[in-house]
Amino acid sequence: MIGQTYAMLVDAYRELNAKKLFWITMLLSGLVVAVLALVGIDKQGMTFAWFRLGFVPVNTDIVPRDVFYKGIFTNLGIGIWLTWVAAILALVSTAGIFPQLITGGSIETVLSKPIGRVRLFLTKYAMGLLFVTLQVGVFTIGSFIVIGIRGGAWEPGLFLAIPIVVVFFSYLFCVCALLGLVTRSTVAALLLTGLFWFMLFVLNAGDAMLVSFRESTRYVMEAHEERIELAERNTVRLLRTERENAGESVEGYQPTRQEIEDRNPFLAGLYTSLEEDKDDLESLEKWARLVFIVKTALPKTGETTALLERHLIDPDDITPPEAEDSNPAADLQGDVEVDQDDLNARIQEVFRARSVGWVLGTSLAFEAVVLLLCCLIFRRRDF
Repeated sequence: MIGQTYAMLVDAYRELNAKKLFWITMLLSGLVVAVLALVGIDKQGMTFAWFRLGFVPVNTDIVPRDVFYKGIFTNLGIGIWLTWVAAILALVSTAGIFPQLITGGSIETVLSKPIGRVRLFLTKYAMGLLFVTLQVGVFTIGSFIVIGIRGGAWEPGLFLAIPIVVVFFSYLFCVCALLGLVTRSTVAALLLTGLFWFMLFVLNAGDAMLVSFRESTRYVMEAHEERIELAERNTVRLLRTERENAGESVEGYQPTRQEIEDRNPFLAGLYTSLEEDKDDLESLEKWARLVFIVKTALPKTGETTALLERHLIDPDDITPPEAEDSNPAADLQGDVEVDQDDLNARIQEVFRARSVGWVLGTSLAFEAVVLLLCCLIFRRRDF
C-alpha cells in the first residue's frame, strides 16, 4: 500500500513537472523575491534599486528595518502574490486534475489495479496541494534570505507561510475538486470556484466594513458620553454657583435633569445624538453578528493568511506619525474629531481577538465536509 501511494505521488510530481505553468509560476515567484530585494529603507526614506522614493513618508524612525521587510513579505508577498496571483495560476493548473481523470479514460486503467478509490482521490488531491507547497516553499526561502541580508532579521517564523498558504489554497481546491467531480468540466469547476472565492471576498469585505462602522459608531458614542458628562458637570457647577450668589443654600442641592437642560441648551442636541448613536450601534451589532455566524460556517481565507502577520509583526513596533492632540469632548457644539490611529487600533484588536481555533478549526471543518462529500461521490459514481 505504501509503495503504491509513493509511486502515485512520484507520478503526480512528474505530471506537475511537465506543466509549463508550474515553471512559469516558479519563475515569477523568483522575480517577486528579486523585487523585494531591490526595496530599501533608511532614515531618509524608501529606495528602489538606486532611486529614492521621496513621496513615500516612511523611514526607519517610523518602521524598523526588520518590521518593514516582514511587512512587505506578509502584505505584498503573501497578501497579493501568493494568495491572489499565484493562487489563481495554481487553480488554473490543478482544476483539471479530476475532470481529466474521470473523462479521459485514464481512470479505468488506474482502477484496474488494486487501488482504493478514496486513496486514489486523496493522492490526486495531495498532488494539487504539492503544486502550491513547492511554489510557497521557493518563495519563502528566497524571502527569508532577502529579509536576513537586507533587514538584518533571520526570522524562522517566515516558514509558517508554507502551511498557512497551503491551507488557504486547500479551502478553494477542495471546492474545485468537488465541482470537477460533479460537472466533469475543468472550465466549469474553475469558473464556479472563482465565483465561490468572490463570494468569500465580498463576505470578508462586508465583515470588515461592518466592524469598522461599528467601532467608529462606538467611538463617537463614547465621545458624546464624555461631552455630556463634562457639560452636565459644568452646568451643575454653574447652577450651584448661581444659587449660592442668590443667597440660597446649596447644601444637598442636586439640580434635576430638566434644570440642567434648561440652563444648557446644547445638552438636548447631545442627548439626541447619543440616542441616535445607540440605535445605530444596536443595528450594526445585529448585522455584524449575522455576518460572523455566516462566516463561521465558511472558510476564512483572509483571516487565515492574516495569521502570519499576527505572528511576525507586533503593532507596538510601528510608530505612527505624530498628530495634533485633540479632545473630542472639548468642543460641545462641533462634530467629534476621530483619532484615526486609535480607531484603527480598535478595529485591528477586534480581528486579532478572533482565535486561531475559530479561524482554522471552522475552516478545516468546512474542508473536511467537502472532502467527505467528494470521497462519497468518487466511490459510488461510475465514471
